[in-house]
Amino acid sequence: MAGPMSAGAANGSLCSWLTPRRWLNLQEYQSKKLMQDSGVAVQRFYVADTASEAQEAAKRLNAKEIVLKAQILAGGRGKGVFDSGLKGGVHLTKDPAVVGELAKKMLGFNLITKQTPKDGVKVKTVMVAEALDISRETYFAILMDRACNGPVMVGSPQGGMDIEEVAATTPELIFKEVIDIYKGVQDDQALRMAANLGFKGPLQRQAADQIKRLYDLFLKVDATQVEVNPLGETPEGQVVCFDAKINFDDNAEFRQKDVFAMDDMTESDATEMEAAKWDLKYIGMDGNIACFVNGAGLAMATCDIIDLHGGKPANFLDLGGGVKERQVYEAFKLLTADPKVTASYQQKWFHLLP
Repeated sequence: MAGPMSAGAANGSLCSWLTPRRWLNLQEYQSKKLMQDSGVAVQRFYVADTASEAQEAAKRLNAKEIVLKAQILAGGRGKGVFDSGLKGGVHLTKDPAVVGELAKKMLGFNLITKQTPKDGVKVKTVMVAEALDISRETYFAILMDRACNGPVMVGSPQGGMDIEEVAATTPELIFKEVIDIYKGVQDDQALRMAANLGFKGPLQRQAADQIKRLYDLFLKVDATQVEVNPLGETPEGQVVCFDAKINFDDNAEFRQKDVFAMDDMTESDATEMEAAKWDLKYIGMDGNIACFVNGAGLAMATCDIIDLHGGKPANFLDLGGGVKERQVYEAFKLLTADPKVTASYQQKWFHLLP
């Protein structure tokens, strides 16, 4: 079933606007490990904390070509720059010794990308993986959709690129399948989606199997979104999940303790971390007008109104529907601690801070 999708998500994910902001952050290798544990086909990989470990991992892979990736949460690693002088957080090589030399210039140094703070983020871990050629790239995701009251599959034969652009320019190449929460992904649905993604012959069945395994993972970890971009086809006839983003239902933390224990908060903003402790949805911005709002929609509208009239919001802060007195107190502390803030907007009331 084809149909147009929203092109309004700001972070390049077709699905992100359908789900609330989540506080669980996983590194790339952690997401790959979750997929691997569910039988999803991923590249062979190892994780290293030192240059010698990285070189040894490259030898153990015994691959024709190796990809070395700095592990940080921010995007744009490939075009980033290290304060060691090394350019790029992703490198390809056929020589394990080169992996060790590159890792020396990555580990312990800050990687600066368009999505990191000005000084960058210190790299503490690298992923050493088998590099595979990709003959064709597709896009596939499973997400919770309120309009459908449950999970849906979304796919496109145009993968490995900004899916928002695909949705905006060629909406007929976006395919959607609603999943019956009681029956799960049926064989005919998986095969139809695989065909819509352009997989043919034996690869169609292989892709359908990967789709069903991804849905099993979706259920197993209480995900709100599993997005694979690209879901690729190799010249050797393999269907492989090359890169994935997984969002989790924070209400399921009580039964997903192992998953939430992997949460990497080292790159998170200190104020956002403090807000999360009180179940407040806070995102810092560059302006001077603080926003103190009940409801995510109203908070976004408030930021838009401020910007429309020439002001600049200092933050997005959603107190939530069930807010308690202590949360309000902590929210005020967060706002008044920001040195940039000179005024605040509280839903309908505007006043200068003392």
